[in-house]
Amino acid sequence: MSTPQSVATRRFAPAPGAAPVRRMITAQAAAEARMVLRNGEQLTLTLAIPLLLLTAFSLEPLVNFGTGLTRIDFLTPGVIALAVMSTAFTSQAIATGFERRYGVLKRLGATPLSRTGLIAAKTATVVAVELLQAVLIIAVAAAIGWSPDASPAAVVVVPVLVLLGTAAFSGLALLMAGTLRAEATLAAANLVYVVLLGVGGVVFPLAKFPAGARPLLELLPAGALSTGLRDVLGYGAGFPVKDAVTLAVWAVAGIALAARYFRWE
Repeated sequence: MSTPQSVATRRFAPAPGAAPVRRMITAQAAAEARMVLRNGEQLTLTLAIPLLLLTAFSLEPLVNFGTGLTRIDFLTPGVIALAVMSTAFTSQAIATGFERRYGVLKRLGATPLSRTGLIAAKTATVVAVELLQAVLIIAVAAAIGWSPDASPAAVVVVPVLVLLGTAAFSGLALLMAGTLRAEATLAAANLVYVVLLGVGGVVFPLAKFPAGARPLLELLPAGALSTGLRDVLGYGAGFPVKDAVTLAVWAVAGIALAARYFRWE
C-alpha cells in the first residue's frame, strides 16, 4: 500500500529526457539576449554607433550626396544596413569567437541542445536585437525629419532584405569565428566593419567612388543591403532583384562554408 509520501514523490519526480526543442531554444535565446544587453561593448557597437552616425552625418552640411535625396533620407537606409551588419556580423563573430576559445560551445555541445538548436537560438537573438535597433533608428530618423518615399510593398520587401542580409552576415560571422583564433576574429571583424562602413554605401554614396570600383562595391553584402534598402525606402522602388540575389548568394556561401569548416573546440 502506497503511503502519502511515496505518492507525492512519484507525483513531483522529474520526468526523464530532455525538454522540448522549442523550450531549449527559447531558454538559450533568452540567455544570449541577456548577455548582449549586459555587454557594454556590444551595446555600443549595435546601438550607439549607428545612432551616432545617423545624427552626426545627417546634420553635416559639407557632405554633397548628389543622390536627389535629403541627407537624412539617404542616411537612414544605410544606417539600418549598418545596424544589421553590426549585430549579425561583427558582434556575433566576436562573441562566438570568444565562446569557442573559453570552451562555452564545447560545454553546450554536451547538453541536449543540438548545434542546430544553438544556431537557431543565436539567430533569434540577432533578430530580436535588430528589431530593437530598427525601432530606435526609425524613431530618431523620424524626429530628425526622415520622410521615406516607399510603396506599400515595402512592408514586405524591407523585412525580406533585412533577413537576407542577416543570413549573409551571420554566415560570414560564424565562418570567421569558427576558423580563426578569438583575437584574430576580434581584429578581423572590427577591420571589416570599418572598411564596409566606408565603402558599403552606408554614409557615402557608391557613386562617389571610381566607376570601375562601383560594380564590385555593389556586390559586397553591405553595398547590396544599403543599396536595396535605399532604392525601396528612398526611391519608391519595388523588389530590388539584383541586391536580393547578391545577398542570397552571400548567405548560401557563408552558411555552407561555416557548416563545413566551423571548429567547435
